[in-house]
Amino acid sequence: MRESRPYRGQASFGGFGMSVGRPTPDLAALLAVLFVTYALQFFEATAIVPALLRLTPAVWRLGYLWQMGTYAFVGFGGPSPWILLEFLVVYWFGQDVRTRLGRGRFWAVMTFSVVVSAGVAILVQLGASAAMGASPAAFPFQLMQGQRIVIAVLIAAFAILAGDATILLFFVLPLKARWCLWLGVLLAFVAYLGSKDLAGFAGICAGTGTTAVVLSRRSSSHGLRRRWLDWRRRRITRKLDRLAKRRGLRVIRRDDETGGPTIH
Repeated sequence: MRESRPYRGQASFGGFGMSVGRPTPDLAALLAVLFVTYALQFFEATAIVPALLRLTPAVWRLGYLWQMGTYAFVGFGGPSPWILLEFLVVYWFGQDVRTRLGRGRFWAVMTFSVVVSAGVAILVQLGASAAMGASPAAFPFQLMQGQRIVIAVLIAAFAILAGDATILLFFVLPLKARWCLWLGVLLAFVAYLGSKDLAGFAGICAGTGTTAVVLSRRSSSHGLRRRWLDWRRRRITRKLDRLAKRRGLRVIRRDDETGGPTIH
């Protein structure tokens, strides 16, 4: 698959670029925060910290609006070694996406998608509760808490940025990266069938869709700019050719890096 360019000051990186190296500092900080907040929930003295930061109905009941942004950075799950695999997936996808986008765009896309996902999930939860007369899930938003929404956003970003790349699903099945966009939604739907967490499923879909739209628009705008610049270059070249022909000049074209058209 295509290999991403390393960030400044780093010779190589991990992730799907198949190189081995240290993660970028901000990605390492993200993983550390997810792990620390995950561990805090198991101690009585510190369990209140992740409880206040996760997305809960307290957003509209008590005005805890900060949860719409902080929930993505609070590790979620039971005392299982599988949590380490989820953090590893964050590293794999995050390293490539962070390197391709750069720090500023990476965090802008992440923050925007996380907040939009929370807003959509809250609206769905409120609508479902009003329609059914009770909460449709005992624990709403569980499908999108912590590293789960982060993984959804990173997979969507990778699918858009490296759509032609090939990854090994479960380390065995080759899969084009662009199909990961739908695979993430499918896995979330399977999880929804067991949890009945409609709001969490809607949040995952919103995060996936928002990331895909934002990065697709960015790629499209770059493509339009390239086509406009190519049109300008051809237009200027034709004008130079007409001018040289009118004045009886001979244009010698060179393909090396230093030379453009040379008029004699």
